[in-house]
Amino acid sequence: MTIKFGLIGGGVMGEALLSRLIARGIYQSSEVIVSEPLPSRLDFLQQQYGVSVTTDNSEVFTQAKEVVFLAVKPQVFSAIAQELADIDIINREQSPLIISILAGVPLNQLEAAFVQLPVIRAMPNTPATVGAGITAICLGAYTNTKHHQIAQQVFSAVGEVVEVSEGLMDAVTGLSGSGPAYVALLVESLADGGVSAGLPRAIANQLALQTVLGTAKLLYETKMHPAELKDRVTSPGGTTIAGIAKLEQAGFRSALIEAVKAATERSQELGK
Repeated sequence: MTIKFGLIGGGVMGEALLSRLIARGIYQSSEVIVSEPLPSRLDFLQQQYGVSVTTDNSEVFTQAKEVVFLAVKPQVFSAIAQELADIDIINREQSPLIISILAGVPLNQLEAAFVQLPVIRAMPNTPATVGAGITAICLGAYTNTKHHQIAQQVFSAVGEVVEVSEGLMDAVTGLSGSGPAYVALLVESLADGGVSAGLPRAIANQLALQTVLGTAKLLYETKMHPAELKDRVTSPGGTTIAGIAKLEQAGFRSALIEAVKAATERSQELGK
């Protein structure tokens, strides 16, 4: 069978995507090839998912007909680009779509490495590993409607997809890219508060996690504005407004806003 999807980099995010694409039938195992430098990792991916494997990135690039997905560390991008530079791919009957999740590597660098090929830059986040992520994509100069549809289909396998201009990718990094760490800190802090108030640690952790999970699901499914939900929970002179007053006093909202801005600025620095 024809190889349609090529994955360069079989790490956590690469495997998350691979597992969901196969489980949802978007690609068959026989249509996928994965390159990865670690032999033990290659053996695992081959046995677990039944895909073809190789240590040669150029083999992925020449065999994949539809998509070549770059899921490596940004630091090794230049080495991989140089490795693939000598392959004559432009004159092929069908050029693959290049999808990159390399943080901080802009479209102009990707398009300079993959001359005249369709390129899409993407920023997924870690909940993608459980199929609950959100990915922002921006389209390169040589992409068309079909490429857009392919990217939508690929990333829909691991969550939701939004399209943004490349100028907003640093802000995406600061919010949804770094955001899982902020939410994890919130859950941990809520649990610590419960322990401080006398709850056993295990119960405090469970209460905190389910409260955040349930609230997010409620907001998502009802499309309710967060302020409206906050007002519904906050009765006059009650417990919730007492807690909110303390959060406001401590600058809770401002701290989160500044965290997103700081992460955005750091992303901009790393991309230079």
